[in-house]
Amino acid sequence: EELETIDKAGAEYVHVDVMDGLFVKSISFGMPVIKSIRKESRMFFDVHLMVSAPERYIQDFVECGADSVTVHAEACEDLERAIELIKDAGVISIKPATPVNDISHLLEDVDMVLIMTVQPGFGGQKYLTECTEKIEELKEIIDREGLNVDIEVDGGINDETLETAMKAG
Repeated sequence: EELETIDKAGAEYVHVDVMDGLFVKSISFGMPVIKSIRKESRMFFDVHLMVSAPERYIQDFVECGADSVTVHAEACEDLERAIELIKDAGVISIKPATPVNDISHLLEDVDMVLIMTVQPGFGGQKYLTECTEKIEELKEIIDREGLNVDIEVDGGINDETLETAMKAG
């Protein structure tokens, strides 16, 4: 019913947070849920793995219906290998405290970078304003290098913070 509601509202993407209780404190759902909701929707499934060593699961989530898989740089044992595994929809994410510089060498290999604008793991948090500078820094690097990399933000987005994030890049 919720998928139908957001589809009727005009959404093209569904952002699905997968949490393992290890990388973040919360636990959410996993592959069986994604596989079952995939049957109910043709929207783009942007699956965000907030799990330890996500390399173990990337292929499984793709087979369950993920159109894109996002992994956290901080969670990967081998970030370059993880990006290889999701090369067709390469996406990486960083927590608020992780510098953009930690992933800048990988920007040519990804389609999108997700900047967490809250601490990952719990809904309803306020947008961390210090992340706006991180968005601007990443946008500057992408433009300077002439790359085709999208920037996605996750957390605390509302009518006020949406404009801030959009202006930042």
